[in-house]
Amino acid sequence: MSTPPKPPQEPEQPSGAPAPPSAYPYPNPQSPGPGSAASYPPPAAPVPGQQNFYATPTLVGQPGQPGQPGQPAAGYPYGGQGPYPQVPPPPPSGGGGGAGRAVLWVAVGAVVASAAWAAGVFLIGGKGAEADLRGYTAPANLCSSTDYSSFETEYPDNDGSPTHNALKDPALDESYCSVNLKKTGSSYADAYLSTQVDLHRKSDPGPEFTAMWKNYGERYPDYDVETVEDIGEEAYLVSEDTTSGSTSGSLYATLAVRDGWTTYTMSYSAYLSSYDDDDDKDPPSLDDVKDWLKTDSKATLDQLKD
Repeated sequence: MSTPPKPPQEPEQPSGAPAPPSAYPYPNPQSPGPGSAASYPPPAAPVPGQQNFYATPTLVGQPGQPGQPGQPAAGYPYGGQGPYPQVPPPPPSGGGGGAGRAVLWVAVGAVVASAAWAAGVFLIGGKGAEADLRGYTAPANLCSSTDYSSFETEYPDNDGSPTHNALKDPALDESYCSVNLKKTGSSYADAYLSTQVDLHRKSDPGPEFTAMWKNYGERYPDYDVETVEDIGEEAYLVSEDTTSGSTSGSLYATLAVRDGWTTYTMSYSAYLSSYDDDDDKDPPSLDDVKDWLKTDSKATLDQLKD
């Protein structure tokens, strides 16, 4: 517990003159007894020619005691402020104090920041933007919706057991189909055709789709990349032919299409080793394959719409 400051010594008073009242809350001859109506007796009249060392100064803005306007309450030295300085009161709410202005600007800043955040969410759509699927579906059996009639002249034997699978998820619907293409009289597949459709329900695949397929040749320099018009929103045809002047090698082509948040691919591949040097089973030209992929992809995409 802090100890109050020691009061200064009182100066000697002229004989016969009454002593001024004590300004300290300690018992002394001038202190009133218990139960007194007044805290202290009124001050004695000043002695002519003598300075009153214990006169309490008037504090500006402090209310006075009854009958003594402007005077602080007695009981503590140095004007009744007690042993420690008092904390000044806060500025009035309607005043122009710096603290009041600071609080006001903090409040205004918070409101402005909240409004800006809300406007940003409104403008950019925030989370949960509706998927732009353009009306496409991802059936459980994509093979039943895959049109590959352009390939049937080259590969007339139907695949009796095509492979298919599907995925259903709130973020992604995906369907896949793989078909073995056979020439007349072939016991095994002479080529392979696959299709896949993806419905991206939570995010726009556009930027990644473009980066992947438009720049495919940067990752695989042996592949050619063409931009295809009039199929979906954007489409790219990636191909490679290693069969020229060789008894081995392969023929490969993929048409990748994006329409809104729906992506689709149709891929063809053939290997010379599977033809057993039978001229009747040579693969078609790459240009024919590209045309067939474009025609059948358009037909398949039409069937996948609601």
